[in-house]
Amino acid sequence: MYHDADLMVFNTGHWWTHEKTSKGEDYYQEGDYVYPRLKVLNAYQKALTTWSRWIDKNVDSRRTQWNSGGQCDKEIEPILNETYLTKYTSKMRAVEYVIQNTKTPVIYLNISRLTDYRKDGHPSIYRRKYKTKEEGNAAGRVQDCSHWCLPGVPDTWNELLYASLVKAGREI
Repeated sequence: MYHDADLMVFNTGHWWTHEKTSKGEDYYQEGDYVYPRLKVLNAYQKALTTWSRWIDKNVDSRRTQWNSGGQCDKEIEPILNETYLTKYTSKMRAVEYVIQNTKTPVIYLNISRLTDYRKDGHPSIYRRKYKTKEEGNAAGRVQDCSHWCLPGVPDTWNELLYASLVKAGREI
C-alpha cells in the first residue's frame, strides 16, 4: 500500500511521554531480544533508527513527485511562560540525529513546541454535550493530550505541511 504513496506522515513523539512508558523505564523488545530495563530515550532512538532503516529500504525518493495533478475550556490566550511548556529537548535531538543519518531525504516538521503553546487544544469537555453542569465539570478534570480535535491546531499543522510540500516542490 505505501509503495505507491506520494507522501507519508509519521507521528510518534507523543507515545513516548513519561506517563505512557511506565514512568520512563521499562522492558522493550527488539527482534528476539528483550531488554529488561531500557531508558525511554534509548528505546526511542532505537525505534527511530528502525524507522530510518525502513524508510531507506522501502521508499524510492527518485520515484516520488508532487503537484502533478493528483482544563482548558474557555482558554483563548497562549501559554506565555515557557517554564510551563513540555520539555522535549533530548527526544528532539534523538529525532534530528537519526534523520541526519537517514539516506532518504526526510522533511522534519517539529510542531511540538508550536502546539505546546495552546491551552485550548485538548478536547476535554468538548467531547459531547453533558446533561448536567457537574458532569461537565468532572469531564473538565480529564485532559486528553493525545488528540487535538479543535479547529486551529490541526489546521496549523496542515498549513505547515502544505507549505513544506510547496517548498519541496520548488526545489525539485
